[in-house]
Amino acid sequence: MNWNRLCAMARKEMIQIRRDARSIGIVIAMPIVMMFAFGYGVSFDTKHIPLYVYDQEKSQQSQDFLKRFQASVYFKVVKTVASYPELVQAIDKGDCQIGLVVPPDFSRKLRSGQKVSIQAIFDGTDSNSASLGMSYTEAVAQAHSQQLQLEWLQGRGQGEARLPLSVDARTWFNENLESMVTIVPGVVAMVMAVVGTFLTSLTVAREWERGTMEQLISTPVTPLEIMLGKLAPYVAIGLADTTLCAIMGVWWFGVPFRGHIWVFLLSTFLFLTVVLSLGYFFSVVAKTQLAASQISLIATFLPAFLLSGFVYPIDQMPAMVQGITHIVPARYYMAILRNVFLKGSPVLTMWQDFLGLAIFAALLGLAATRVFRKKLA
Repeated sequence: MNWNRLCAMARKEMIQIRRDARSIGIVIAMPIVMMFAFGYGVSFDTKHIPLYVYDQEKSQQSQDFLKRFQASVYFKVVKTVASYPELVQAIDKGDCQIGLVVPPDFSRKLRSGQKVSIQAIFDGTDSNSASLGMSYTEAVAQAHSQQLQLEWLQGRGQGEARLPLSVDARTWFNENLESMVTIVPGVVAMVMAVVGTFLTSLTVAREWERGTMEQLISTPVTPLEIMLGKLAPYVAIGLADTTLCAIMGVWWFGVPFRGHIWVFLLSTFLFLTVVLSLGYFFSVVAKTQLAASQISLIATFLPAFLLSGFVYPIDQMPAMVQGITHIVPARYYMAILRNVFLKGSPVLTMWQDFLGLAIFAALLGLAATRVFRKKLA
């Protein structure tokens, strides 16, 4: 392998990138757009759930109970309706996700020490919001019940009730339980998977379409030098885009970065090798820019979005799907990024993820090289 020929190929590819406005737009705009779109658009935090109330008693005791929902950040009391059919209609129309019905004997049962049942109707079309809303509703009702029990005991001179068991909960790495903190590191992996594969999928296909591949073959440049020379600029572009996304995550979205820079760069380089080799492979096989770009988007975006742990926890997937996730390179890079950003974990605790990326980088690099040589033969 000749270093001068390799540098010449890299320089030729940089000139083509600079002249291609579409590639420049993808390089600059797509990482920023994806960071803002996923950073602000994807959220697992369920707050301000619209709530309609049908208070059949309208007493001071029922109003005290409802004020707990008004004071909670998880609920938004939109309206108090005057009838049960109006409440049902509001849920059917999607005006609210929770309907709360306070019985007409609410205060009487409380004074007599009887159990009071509050009806809560949840819109199950969004199962995640319904499940969280149910948990939040039960928590508010339990807190109000404990307060009433305490007041009842104190009113009879029995002092303060002491619970025999309590939980002193502390949350590490994401103290405020903000979904953005876990999403943004995953967005970095998504950007690299899509941008890296998409850009390199156009490299060889562009040469085939323009008829310049035959000219390259007639020169002394070897297939390996062509491949490395074409990929070298995209390695630099990928590292620059990743650094930009990381800076945006830390300084704009407030995501902590507790790990070492060199661990971040090493994992990024391995993942770049994987996605660039994959895009190069598609570019060689497809021979047209349109087909190569479509294949690369389908083969990288969907697996990275659905099977990498970005949106859905892998340990909650069916066993067969969990097995499939092991052949998705973004899974390993996603795990490394979250450990580097949030935990600051040492490399030894992530050796399995690094090994997975290294294996994929070697296999895909060899596959792309072999297919390219076969095409030129």
